[in-house]
Amino acid sequence: MTVNLSEERLAAPAVPLERVRRIVREVVNFGVVGGSGVVVNFLVFNVLLHGLGRRAMVATVLASLVAMGTNYLGFRFFTYRDRDTRTRQQVVLFFVFSAIGVAMESGLFYVGYHGLGLHGPLASNAVKATSIVLASAFRFLVYRTWVFQHEVR
Repeated sequence: MTVNLSEERLAAPAVPLERVRRIVREVVNFGVVGGSGVVVNFLVFNVLLHGLGRRAMVATVLASLVAMGTNYLGFRFFTYRDRDTRTRQQVVLFFVFSAIGVAMESGLFYVGYHGLGLHGPLASNAVKATSIVLASAFRFLVYRTWVFQHEVR
């Protein structure tokens, strides 16, 4: 009995380099659009809460909603421009999942701001940042999986 131990049989299947590049590019583009959305979110939040004296929950929800609108345009025309263009379904899914993300973000903000008493400008922004990061992980997964799908070949 002979045993063939050639390198061909021992080598693990390699992940195609182009697939890795595509995923890295997607994550970077998501970060660019998401980062601009975070800037919009923080700007609107701070103007409403610390500039105009609005209530904290009103400020965080409105800021998230404004950022959601700007993010849709960025994701649709920049990050996922190569994906299927089923606009009506895509818009509905985007805003449904974004609303869930806003609810997650707002709930986390509520816990930090009201539950932990983090009210000052620095503390409220830290709570806002934490809530955005956690909700963004959810958004990334659902946007790439259900909202901006690849065209069926």
